[in-house]
Amino acid sequence: MNARRSDAWRRYRRNRAALVALGVLGLMAAACFVTLGWSAPRMRQQDLPAARQPPSRAYPFGADELGRSLLWRTLYGGSISLSLGLLVAVIAVGFGTAYGLMAGYRGGRCDAVMMRIVDVLYALPYMLLVMLFTVSVGAWLEQWRPGGSQAEQRLLIGTEWSRFIVLALAIGGVSWLTVARVVRGQVLSLREQPFIEAARALGIPTGRILVRHILPNLVGQIAVFGTLTVPQAILQESFLSFLGVGVQPPQATWGSLAADGIRLLNPIQFDWWLVVFPCVALAVTLLSLNFVGDGLRDAFETRSAAS
Repeated sequence: MNARRSDAWRRYRRNRAALVALGVLGLMAAACFVTLGWSAPRMRQQDLPAARQPPSRAYPFGADELGRSLLWRTLYGGSISLSLGLLVAVIAVGFGTAYGLMAGYRGGRCDAVMMRIVDVLYALPYMLLVMLFTVSVGAWLEQWRPGGSQAEQRLLIGTEWSRFIVLALAIGGVSWLTVARVVRGQVLSLREQPFIEAARALGIPTGRILVRHILPNLVGQIAVFGTLTVPQAILQESFLSFLGVGVQPPQATWGSLAADGIRLLNPIQFDWWLVVFPCVALAVTLLSLNFVGDGLRDAFETRSAAS
């Protein structure tokens, strides 16, 4: 297994585009998370005289309509967007892998029933399910606001992160279908291999067979899917924020910052920096994640290994 991983890493390093994308992604993540101690308290500081100020020495990315530094808001929004993407990937990959393992290994009627459930969920409107779940649960959370300034402030912060978790659960709850199908197809092939039949003949428990013998052979496919799920989740959150049902103010993500910038655009005062900087950060991150995913796919592909 270790030899296979080193071979995959060797093949990945040959892909210069994927290697550069990994470096860019690392720099972007470091810039967002390392500065979180500075960006979190400063992203809400208002300076009304500097409202909608273009990029300058004091405000490198400019200021928004409330005089808040767009640099700090972009860095903070990046940490939220990347955290959301990673959380969605963990939810989708974790549940989808477990579901696919069980369906593929059990086979028969159990497999048929489980995969018909996946087919039904595939037929439902994907984005509509996410929006309905986010709006309904988010509206329920909005009602939890008792009196008292300190209690209300603490609850407001809790509600912000609750909306973040609800959004991650909503997107992750409909993103596991593809990985379940992929894992199930691989398990159907692997369970007929001689080493799996030998393990069953020795009386090894099913759980151990799945974890010790089947799951290690799926690491490549799972890693690729997890990498490609992160940009998909970030893009979906951006779309939901653009529609006003994503992460709620005063929290910020790249998607919500771009939506706020577009809302303020008008022919009289064209504040281009409010849209350009969040969108550039979002585009660079999504592009890097896709290159990394393509590099992992090529590195773990059997044909690439044979060549």
